[in-house]
Amino acid sequence: MKKLFLTILISFLFVISSLAQEGMWLLNQIDDLDLNKKGLQMEVINIYNPEKPSLYNAIVQLGGGTASFVSSEGLILTNHHVAYAALQRASDVSSNYLTDGFLARNRADEIQATGYRAQLLLEMKDVTDEVLGAAKGLTDPTEKDKKIDEKIAKMTEKLEKNKDDINATVAEMYNGKQYILFVYKVFKDIRIVYSPPSSIGKYGGDIDNWMWPRHTGDFSFLRVYIAPDGTGAEYSQDNIPYKPEVWLKVAKEDLKDGDFTFIIGFPGFTTRYRTSNSAGWNLKYNYPFYIDNFTEIVDIMDELTENDPEGKIKLASFMSGLLNAKKNYQGKVDGMKKTNFVQKKLDFEKKFIKWVNSSPETKEKYGQILDDIKAQYKIIEKTKDRDNVLGILQGLASTQLGVAGQIYSNVKEMEKPKKERRPGFSEKTIERAIKNLQYAYANYYEPVDKAMFARALKLANDLPNDQRIQEIDYIFSGNRSVEQFADEAFKTSKLDDVEYAKSLYEKSSAELEALNDPFITMVAKEYPLLEAYNKNYQVFAANVTELRKQYIDALYEWKGTGLYPDANSTMRFTSGPVKGYSPANAVWYYPFTTLEGVVEKNTGEEPFDAPEGLIKLYNKKDYGEWADPDLKDVPVAFLHMCDITGGNSGSPVMNAKGEIIGVAFDGNYEAMIGDWQYDYDLQRTISVDIRYVLFVTEKYGNAGFILDEMEVAY
Repeated sequence: MKKLFLTILISFLFVISSLAQEGMWLLNQIDDLDLNKKGLQMEVINIYNPEKPSLYNAIVQLGGGTASFVSSEGLILTNHHVAYAALQRASDVSSNYLTDGFLARNRADEIQATGYRAQLLLEMKDVTDEVLGAAKGLTDPTEKDKKIDEKIAKMTEKLEKNKDDINATVAEMYNGKQYILFVYKVFKDIRIVYSPPSSIGKYGGDIDNWMWPRHTGDFSFLRVYIAPDGTGAEYSQDNIPYKPEVWLKVAKEDLKDGDFTFIIGFPGFTTRYRTSNSAGWNLKYNYPFYIDNFTEIVDIMDELTENDPEGKIKLASFMSGLLNAKKNYQGKVDGMKKTNFVQKKLDFEKKFIKWVNSSPETKEKYGQILDDIKAQYKIIEKTKDRDNVLGILQGLASTQLGVAGQIYSNVKEMEKPKKERRPGFSEKTIERAIKNLQYAYANYYEPVDKAMFARALKLANDLPNDQRIQEIDYIFSGNRSVEQFADEAFKTSKLDDVEYAKSLYEKSSAELEALNDPFITMVAKEYPLLEAYNKNYQVFAANVTELRKQYIDALYEWKGTGLYPDANSTMRFTSGPVKGYSPANAVWYYPFTTLEGVVEKNTGEEPFDAPEGLIKLYNKKDYGEWADPDLKDVPVAFLHMCDITGGNSGSPVMNAKGEIIGVAFDGNYEAMIGDWQYDYDLQRTISVDIRYVLFVTEKYGNAGFILDEMEVAY
């Protein structure tokens, strides 16, 4: 009955919201969005049809981003920054594919995108009754979560059994009011076909990142391979290109201001139904901590690689990710302060409380929700400084410490009785960890790792007495400095060798401790504290999630207005017209940039170092077929009113006919709090125009054969 009520209610909410651009919608919801009235010129069933191939079958999840098939031979198009780690892993000082770009003129020359996986959605199914049924009758949130996790693990393990190229996940929607099963085919052999140099694909660098006007050719082509038997096998010379059932065709008509656009992709994570307490916590604590943390680490990398080309290449992807995240968090802080966002949330909640108190029934059901959520945050606030440092010690305190922690915790988990292990943990988890261990060393550069380790130890030593990590106080005893401890640790540990690290999975936890490796010793001493922390956090997460479910129930009952599920890395749909915006009084941003703007920004120095060949094409007006007749220039990027977030990078942008017109790669700085709210006036998606992709590929890259494969006339 509850499920029936939810289905009816959500359907009603969709109809009300159908005029909005807002929303990252599940594909099984788009029938209710009146897309044809908005400008869609194809049948909605041809976008998502679970019974036969349709447009969504052309879109894959690629690493932390999205990509789309654009040929019958497994060619995929994504962002340069999505492919960036693959380029970095394949590069060295003599072959720097980041700086110089890469082009394979035939299939044999395509190089492996090491560590990359692509996932193609095969099935999407509502399993709410089955999942919630596992926790029927339970009232304790932690116990309910445990039973739900166990049920999900059994469901997914059954689907994945003896199938190495199948990944099954169950995602919760509306804070656990609904559960949907997603089954994917996994491709493990991805190869780089063409990527322009960073002076095109990363043009403007961190200065232009999240900004408009933008002139970045943020695209790369890769190819998906499979084994001859059709399975998504690991890299092999015997593998063959995957032949997708559906691939995107390039638009034949020019894009114009006001044109309908839509995106299908895998947005990562949004928090649009959180309370003022969550917003305030992030504004006051989380975001400033991350900004400071990332700033200091980037400064370390800059200093220690200033005159070291090899170090720069090793850390390029890592640094790019930190800079991107730092600017994202800073934009959120600026946006929240500028819009007085937390106060607006509080004002909304005052109205909510007034409604709650308007009847005895609603007061009994919802009267304590906001206070109870606040109380949960008060609990974790007591140890927030310690917990932040614990987080750094597990992730941003050197590769060797991170690897030691991963090995030791996995071995300890395997030593537990099966019933006491975390749901879904098995021998397969260990096998996967060993296989993926090589990627942990992709950014390993000892001088920076050592400096990051010493920095993390100093942060631990600076903690107040009531939050100290006493388990590692032995490091700070005696006369040695933190730097001396770090030097000695890096001299004596063998964990800089990936093969040695893999061999440690054969040992017991006692045998690991007996090695006296400084990093393993450190994580072994921390382990009981981390176990306690994880259990406490599980209780917090279970309690606060249960309260958020109740809050959404209340919003349904009070407002009855459009509620779509927060993004959670599952496939979503969003649409909106091409449109500029006004960032400030008397300022209007036109929705297109062109090649002329690339040349105007050029200084000859990174990050505004446009390639000489590109400038020559501009000066000669050698645009081929790619100039816009109205702009009289090659369009580079455009703005449109789609609703996206991290994870959408590389998503195809399609026109009213379902043809590809661009590749989404960013949002605008003025709307950086888009994860918390959608702003119709300010929020825009920034996408690279498909005409610039094709212009650069054909005219600059001399790779017209790629256009031939895409069946593009030029």
